[in-house]
Amino acid sequence: MKSTTYQQAAIELLHRRVAATKAACLPAELRPQNIEDALQIQAHMILQHSADVAGWKCLLPLAEDQLIVGPIFSDGIQQGATCEQFAENSAARVEPEIAFVLGQDLPANANGYSEAEIDQAIGSCHMALELIQLRYADDSDAQFVDKLADGLVNQGLYIGPEIDRNSAFAASSFAVSIAQGESTQTFAGNHPNQDPVAPIYWLINYMTRRGVDFTAGEALITGSYCGVVDVAFNQLATITYEGIGVYQVTFVEKS
Repeated sequence: MKSTTYQQAAIELLHRRVAATKAACLPAELRPQNIEDALQIQAHMILQHSADVAGWKCLLPLAEDQLIVGPIFSDGIQQGATCEQFAENSAARVEPEIAFVLGQDLPANANGYSEAEIDQAIGSCHMALELIQLRYADDSDAQFVDKLADGLVNQGLYIGPEIDRNSAFAASSFAVSIAQGESTQTFAGNHPNQDPVAPIYWLINYMTRRGVDFTAGEALITGSYCGVVDVAFNQLATITYEGIGVYQVTFVEKS
């Protein structure tokens, strides 16, 4: 695929980041055929987006042809008492995670970085929620590379309170609960890679070797502890990571 084709695909995918999107796959001439196509489309989304990159989602690769990586844009980063989100079947869909916020820049580097250097660059750790939006229609036949090009269902990130760094680095498992009114959802939370920082080592080294710069302030999330959770709008939610922290937020539907 040519650069102009990647650009056209990126623009189309960015236009889909609105409420109630349920789209078909891209036209055949724009559709990614492999991992490299998908990553190139992501890179052109970064160039075309009016907002800066403010974070990344990642996980250790599921397979050689299934890389888990996607940019999170600054217009999708939220904090505070409320969280605006596009609805999915009348609910807000979230993934409970931990966000590792860089305190130092990690510029593009053909040699990558050591784990010690990456650890040193992490400035703070926070309870967080990845905000989910399924933009492909159920009957679209979207394949993994289609979803990768589109950012793997990410619509943003809610950053909660700061938590103890040592607890965050060691958080392979903990109980998660989300209480709203008289209803409480509880989960035996487990990190999909057991080590919540391991995906960051992979992300930084893979992407900086591709020429990507990481900057102080970017938030990195590394996988949900209990998959996708549906929560109600306009009802105070109390979110607890047992032994780590607790906070409250109200989800508001974004139109």
